Amino acid sequence: MLNSYYMKTILIVEDDKFIREDVEEMLTLAGYSVVIAQDGKEGIAKAKELNPDLIITDIAMPFVDGMGLLYMLRHDTKTEGTPVIFLTSKSERNDIRNAMASGADDYITKPFNNEELLKAIENRFSRLDILKKKLASELQTTAGRITSADSGDLEKLIVDCETHSYQKKQLIYKEGCNPHYLFYILKGRVRTYKDHEDGKQLSTDIYSAGDFIGYNALLEESTYMETAEAIDEVELALVPRKNFENLVHGNLCIANKLIRMLAKNITEKENYLIEIAYDTLRKKVAKTLVNVQKKFQSDKAKPFYNDISRDDLASMAGTAKESFIRTLAEFKKEMLIDVQKDNKIEIINFPKLEYLIR
Repeated sequence: MLNSYYMKTILIVEDDKFIREDVEEMLTLAGYSVVIAQDGKEGIAKAKELNPDLIITDIAMPFVDGMGLLYMLRHDTKTEGTPVIFLTSKSERNDIRNAMASGADDYITKPFNNEELLKAIENRFSRLDILKKKLASELQTTAGRITSADSGDLEKLIVDCETHSYQKKQLIYKEGCNPHYLFYILKGRVRTYKDHEDGKQLSTDIYSAGDFIGYNALLEESTYMETAEAIDEVELALVPRKNFENLVHGNLCIANKLIRMLAKNITEKENYLIEIAYDTLRKKVAKTLVNVQKKFQSDKAKPFYNDISRDDLASMAGTAKESFIRTLAEFKKEMLIDVQKDNKIEIINFPKLEYLIR
């Protein structure tokens, strides 16, 4: 979904106490979680135990040197992909070439300045993010090919099903109620949310035509864990619970597909809750606007006008309406968005707004 807040862990392997403490202090101030090891042997043990996001290591150390540490990490499936930056006084060209040929990701010679090390770390994490996005895209494409054969089976459920229309703000199902139908959105958009005891609402997701909703409770054989409400005029196909259960129990491919959908849903909501808890207000608002446009813009060549109410958008961002509106005003002054006469929001600088959520 959604970019989540995550404090990256860096392991420092250094036998020089003063350098070790200086680097630890600098990285801690930069917002990283830091773990230290005083030699290569301890560094290998902590790397395997903690699986850090990045390792900074000296080369000349007692027991196991940096090259030995790198060799052990690259031959362990748990740490083989962990980025390693050498921080060393060895500055000969052959030393650098040997380290990089052995699998090091960067090589910084002592003495160094903090900015140089921070830049090397940030560059490494940026490259990792690019690779992860590329891999995720490839996996999604592969998954689409795998499931294409069974993708129509769920849709067959809606043939000859009863349909029902809902007006804007009308409830489709309510948290705590027993499920009787699987819902398929034929037209319109639906918002799901949870109620807090203080009367506030926290939006958990938004759906549009072609999406199924309400399957979580059916699969878990529980009550609805959230409430579904029509954002605008909505038309749904109502699949009887019995029909849904017969298909799931009789079709292993469909059961697997629904389990994947449910697992993805849970992961997205976990990330969303972390974002709500830790993201800044500007990041929450920017992320909400960007995600809505990505989800509902059907024609990329045409301008997209977000017509979802400020109340609903604020709920999706997990903030008060007044705070959401104030941040919209800031974005407008910065020429990131424009507000039309009919109160619809248009993103006029999508790349810059998207940059805010990285």
